[in-house]
Amino acid sequence: MYNQPTAGPVDTGRVTMDDVIMKTLGLFALVLGFGAVGWYGADQSETLGLLFVMAWVPMFILGLVIAFKKTLSVPLIVGYAVVEGVFVGAISQFFENQWNGVVPTAALATVATFSGMFLAYKTGLIKVTDKFRRIVTMMIIGYAIFALVNYLVLPMFTGDMFGIGGTTGILISLFAVGLASVSLALDFDMIDRAIATGAPQKYSWLLAHGLIVTVVWLYIEFLRLFARLRE
Repeated sequence: MYNQPTAGPVDTGRVTMDDVIMKTLGLFALVLGFGAVGWYGADQSETLGLLFVMAWVPMFILGLVIAFKKTLSVPLIVGYAVVEGVFVGAISQFFENQWNGVVPTAALATVATFSGMFLAYKTGLIKVTDKFRRIVTMMIIGYAIFALVNYLVLPMFTGDMFGIGGTTGILISLFAVGLASVSLALDFDMIDRAIATGAPQKYSWLLAHGLIVTVVWLYIEFLRLFARLRE
């Protein structure tokens, strides 16, 4: 017994980097898979609006439940990835039909930004402090409120899907891309802190969920930015 190696995080049921990576890849695969469903389903104009409603509404509700639920629920996180995939596929099809070539450009920009932010975080170029975390969190909350008004309320009166357009709209999209990019650093820091503090292994699902949500947000903001530039 005394000659046995010291128990590691896996033996004690603690979250590890491998856990987070595998859960992230699993959720990402669901987003891509059901993204294809949303993409081909939205190919017909009469089903596009229906898909938006069928995906966005449950995605919004599930997001709130996951955020405020006291206990972690894996089925809810998996369900969120499914409807998120349908939503991303449908909105990608719409943008590609309106502005040909914008989807692969946004996807490439998302991958490049994710890689750049990961390197910047790991090399210490970006350091996540308590003050940094508070400021970014407040900015995210503020932008979320603004986005609900700008992309859901204003279009009803202006007829423009982007709400505020023109040069101001481009500046808004640039700000949103920057905010989503910086949010990745918060996700990386949260993963490191969870591993360092020995969080329960099940927590890796929530970490993976947060990372996927940020990546999808970044991708959609790139879609808006490039579409606005094309306009």
